[in-house]
Amino acid sequence: MLRTIIAGIGGFFLVFMETFLVMKLKGWHSIEIGGIAPFVSVWSMNFFLLFTMLSHAQLWYDKVQNERNQAQPQGK
Repeated sequence: MLRTIIAGIGGFFLVFMETFLVMKLKGWHSIEIGGIAPFVSVWSMNFFLLFTMLSHAQLWYDKVQNERNQAQPQGK
């Protein structure tokens, strides 16, 4: 659930970061996205990119925690 929320907000943020970078690199003052459909398309690509990265990070974190728990001695 948390991954979905972070990916949704982060994907929205990335759309604006990408447009800002394009404007600065090309020297433009504004960008016409072309409507809601292209905006949603770019947002969904960013959403799935972030969701995949967060899923991989969670799997990696769980693996590290599992290895740490197994490495600790099981004494009294």
